[in-house]
Amino acid sequence: MNEEKKTEENKPEEKSETNEQSVKPVDPEVLKEEVIKVLRSCYDPEIPVNIYELGLIYDINIEANGDVLVMMTLTSPACPVAGTLPVEVQEKLKEHPMINNARVEITFDPPWSFDNMSEEAKLELGFL
Repeated sequence: MNEEKKTEENKPEEKSETNEQSVKPVDPEVLKEEVIKVLRSCYDPEIPVNIYELGLIYDINIEANGDVLVMMTLTSPACPVAGTLPVEVQEKLKEHPMINNARVEITFDPPWSFDNMSEEAKLELGFL
């Protein structure tokens, strides 16, 4: 009987599967604002402006279950952080308690340009 009891108690995988299936719906607008806060905390190490204000974020897709898809670009295909920055962004998003799962995809269509930057970024970098 003790064996059965231990077996019943040691089922964390089943509990986590149940938790994933019972994720509460989230308000997409609220979650989008939270995603933007996270994105504003991510920086290209060579540029002192966050990736959101740099205009590297092309789209944020929010699902009702809290899954997030971010479409982003880089300043150039040869960007030195091409292999690390998207992974860092994805991991930061996954750490947020309101986000169920996060995925970051890179696109170069359209290519990034200085016009993508916010006025704040242009001012910070001395372009205004």
